[in-house]
Amino acid sequence: MKLGVLLSSGKDSILAMHRAAEKNEISCLITLVSENKESYMFHTPNISLAKEQAKCMEIPIIVEKTKGIKEKELADLERALKKAKEKYKISGISTGALASNYQASRIRNICEKLNLKCLNPLWEMDQIELLKDIVKENFDVIIVGVFAYPFTKKWLGKKIDYKVIEELAKLEEKYQINPAGEGGEIETFVLDAPMFKKKIKIIDFDKEYSNYSGVMKIKKIQILDK
Repeated sequence: MKLGVLLSSGKDSILAMHRAAEKNEISCLITLVSENKESYMFHTPNISLAKEQAKCMEIPIIVEKTKGIKEKELADLERALKKAKEKYKISGISTGALASNYQASRIRNICEKLNLKCLNPLWEMDQIELLKDIVKENFDVIIVGVFAYPFTKKWLGKKIDYKVIEELAKLEEKYQINPAGEGGEIETFVLDAPMFKKKIKIIDFDKEYSNYSGVMKIKKIQILDK
């Protein structure tokens, strides 16, 4: 089946794509760039770099802008999926939905309206196991957003490895956070993954942080051969 992938630039959407590609053809990527940093539906930190990830994967990308207004942003998503269906003849969509019924149900409803199948390869996966799979399968993922106590500024830019997973597991036990950030506690950015033909190196960045909330803004990158 030809699939479009909802690409957020973070770990979940790209791991889901990796899973979906085992039995399907990935025909295009679809990214929504929201003006609202508090979007209910869409990942926002460094989302403009999704185009660079698409270049690394050598997969065409459709980028749609949205003001990110709750519920109204769904019309922008529908427009993007419709465009993908018409241009790339896709039959379904892959999403990185893990546990959010809010997101999953709304995407599913749009897919039904457009007669597209909705694949959620990571749905209800254990979050620690998800993080371990990322390391085992050679994803290079960094944390680029923190939005909850007890995350300090030092978390911005951390690579997800087994040591970091141990730290996140301890925070889950102590503070009941979602270790993979499903509650919005953290956001990530993928520098390299199995489907990447090239990889991303960060050249310059800024960190903005205050009161257990912050973002690592990637200012300049370089695309390198693997």
